[in-house]
Amino acid sequence: MTVLNLSFAACGFLGIYHLGAMGAFLRHGDKLLGSLRACAGASAGALVAAVMITAPDKLEHCKEFTYKFADSVRRQRFGAVTPGYDFMLTLREGMEEILPREAHRLATDRLHVSITHCQSGKNHIVSRFTSREELIKALLASSFVPVYSGLKPVEYKGQKWIDGGFTDSLPILPEGRTVTVSPFAGLQDVCPIHRGSFRTQLTLANMNIMFSMKNIKRLNQALFPPSTSIMHSFCEEGFADAVRFLKKEAWMS
Repeated sequence: MTVLNLSFAACGFLGIYHLGAMGAFLRHGDKLLGSLRACAGASAGALVAAVMITAPDKLEHCKEFTYKFADSVRRQRFGAVTPGYDFMLTLREGMEEILPREAHRLATDRLHVSITHCQSGKNHIVSRFTSREELIKALLASSFVPVYSGLKPVEYKGQKWIDGGFTDSLPILPEGRTVTVSPFAGLQDVCPIHRGSFRTQLTLANMNIMFSMKNIKRLNQALFPPSTSIMHSFCEEGFADAVRFLKKEAWMS
């Protein structure tokens, strides 16, 4: 089997879909995992990629954190942008709990995080981390949506950075085959089936998605999380779509 990489799309709170897909890979994807060289992602996708590489045993913990985080944002009067609500602090606390002490060593050269340089607007993919704190900073940078997440961009290695989803929302790695995962119906390997009559595609920072009301609704839900029960169904959908992909490739175990 060729060398495989996994890439998880930027998708805000729809990262719960990625966690569902990750559950399917861990349970049924021995063949895929046996050839897995690296994981990549932007924003929420980078967070899931980091867990896949450094702490796959923390999957259930991640799901619980995501449901709680979404609930705390829903309870705010204006969601994440409510004055006094510290979105980035909540995210950091989750990472501090979930990432193991040696996360940066496990992640170096195996985790590729998409970030956007604040001044030049250029995309960078970072994959070397000299400390756990540096890894956390890179992941926070990849998740920082200006105004929505706060007003001050994340400082990483002495420069200011914002969400990688603006410039490369689904990184494709140069070596081997990159298996792509996205909660938006489109051309990705693992994604929902597009059921609309329109066949128009949009390209959003390297990710091809179908132009549909369902996808437009999902783009909104990425920032304004839906109810816990809807998030549960996204998680189950991610699991089912990943299983469908594994069966199609004859990689089910």
